[in-house]
Amino acid sequence: MTQLVSVDVERWPVAGAFTISRGAKTFVDVVVCTVEDRGFRGRGEATAIYYHGETAEGCAEAIRHYCTRRAGAPLTREAVHAGMPRGAARNALDCALWDIEARRTGQPVWKCAGLAEPRPLATAFTISVDTPAKMEEGARKAVARGFSLLKCKLTGEGDAARIAAVRQGAPDVRLIVDANESWHEADLIAETECLAALGVEMIEQPVRHGEEVRLAGLSPSLPFCADESCQDSADLPRLGDFPAINIKLDKAGGLTEALHLAQQAEQMGKRLMVGCMLSTSLGIAPAFLLAQQAEWIDLDGALLLERDREGGLPLRDGLLHPGMLWGLP
Repeated sequence: MTQLVSVDVERWPVAGAFTISRGAKTFVDVVVCTVEDRGFRGRGEATAIYYHGETAEGCAEAIRHYCTRRAGAPLTREAVHAGMPRGAARNALDCALWDIEARRTGQPVWKCAGLAEPRPLATAFTISVDTPAKMEEGARKAVARGFSLLKCKLTGEGDAARIAAVRQGAPDVRLIVDANESWHEADLIAETECLAALGVEMIEQPVRHGEEVRLAGLSPSLPFCADESCQDSADLPRLGDFPAINIKLDKAGGLTEALHLAQQAEQMGKRLMVGCMLSTSLGIAPAFLLAQQAEWIDLDGALLLERDREGGLPLRDGLLHPGMLWGLP
């Protein structure tokens, strides 16, 4: 019977600083849980959703509490999905259970889940909020590394100047932007048209979660993509003004729910983005499988760290390749 072996919190330094509209981060704390069954072990990693009030220690304690409460009962994905709320704690445990299934059955997770064999993917690379000159420099460096899709963080102030500078530094790449709920008082149509003129193809979460009504009746020239407004499949019915959603396993509470969310969203005609929090490749690997069916892929969480785990998802010529850390027999 599968049992929890350990839950640990690890700190990983960011390369420089990762800056968005809510502030800057120089490190990330991740939760890693390990499960065991008859000599097989599985691991899962998750990053706390800080804007939901989660902390890494709190997530670790939630995993311990759940597993202690169910001591003696089978630890399964179905039980975890039913017995834990969405969020990072459930994600870590769910992914550990997928990992151990691969080892126990001798089949990679993509086969266990009925997915296509993963292929290399062109991930976005995030340009953090900074001065226009610094963001232009960051864009040039990203292009030199082979990235063909850049994601620029916005703040709600001076965004056009920043994106114009990025476009100057990277005239031929695809651009998407993430407002992180910062367009509190912005003229949404005017801002959107300005960015469209600079070659931006999608805007992530322009308004605050809970203020989606501001999008009602608009006919923007670019699609809005729900991030903070879309946690799991229960949120889909109220996202009619978002033609796209960003699926993150830490929000959804694991690969199990993320797969269901993707299926439901596609049936509703939504366009898909698969994103991530800052994390090592152990946390990115499950999302990499889901991203095979996405239009926009933003899985640079480990690429923004000073270092990654051994066996992580390698980057070659701007393409993220399958790694050896997770989900294999």
